[in-house]
Amino acid sequence: MQIGPHQLPNPLILAPMAGVSDRPFREICIRNGAGLAVSEMVASNPALLHHKKSLQRTDHNGETGLRSVQILGTDPSEMAAAAKLNAQRGAQIIDINMGCPAKKVCSVAAGSALLKDEDLVKRILEAVVNAVDVPVTLKIRTGWDTQHRNAVTIAQIAEASGIAALTIHGRTRACKFEGQAEYDTIKAVKQSVNIPVIANGDIDSPAKALQVLQNTDADAIMIGRAAQGNPWLFGQILHFLSTGEHLPGPSITEIQQTLTGHLENLYRFYGDTSGVRIARKHIAWYLKQSPPARQDDKDRINQASTPSQQIARVGAVFYFLTNGFSGS
Repeated sequence: MQIGPHQLPNPLILAPMAGVSDRPFREICIRNGAGLAVSEMVASNPALLHHKKSLQRTDHNGETGLRSVQILGTDPSEMAAAAKLNAQRGAQIIDINMGCPAKKVCSVAAGSALLKDEDLVKRILEAVVNAVDVPVTLKIRTGWDTQHRNAVTIAQIAEASGIAALTIHGRTRACKFEGQAEYDTIKAVKQSVNIPVIANGDIDSPAKALQVLQNTDADAIMIGRAAQGNPWLFGQILHFLSTGEHLPGPSITEIQQTLTGHLENLYRFYGDTSGVRIARKHIAWYLKQSPPARQDDKDRINQASTPSQQIARVGAVFYFLTNGFSGS
């Protein structure tokens, strides 16, 4: 699949996820087979562009693979300025968020709330595309609610505005993440435009990835929540798509080694205090890939306040999982 001048090595993309798809996690997913990893969304509000969080979210220092940054906002001129700034910071692709269903985003008419205003969508897309020399992509949902699925119309506006590729999550904004994603709308969009279409929503296994690709005729798939604590999913899907065979899941040792490396990268990236706090959710996700850990051990991990303490307690849990008794 190609986005502007960029040829992706494969059709698997890590979704932009606030608080998750930071540089340490993107690197792990790329290393495990993702063809592209999109950054966390960055607000276009000028007052926030130089905020510490915004700078961290657009930190590409030493990053491998294509650098794609997602921006969020409602004002065409602010979105254009944010796109230009991020391109200057090293973004090779600018992605526009019109898919986030979060209440705090939609309450200011951003994210998927924009799907209600097709004229504003057009003005934002044209402003951003005209502001930068790098390709611009767009992420949307199927519509505002199940009675107003306007993804085909939005897709046609996007293509006419110069958008290089379009990602569609198979739910409306009103659906949030409830129920099952539907893929008929994604297929209808694919049939209505000539730009690459990326299918997103509930893709959590190699078999589901193949099913979605076949049912939608999409050019690629985007994986979000299913990759949390499970970066091996990308390699498993690639192997299944090319051979029809399932790879075994990671061993306990491999889970521990990957998690430990991830934690060390988080401490380096965020600093000790924030790194320990941010690591807790990742540890919980990784532990779901291993045999069940005892609740007391999980509690001890969550109570760790320093990197060395957190690493040691994670190590003790995996020692118990491997040897059958708890460390001190």
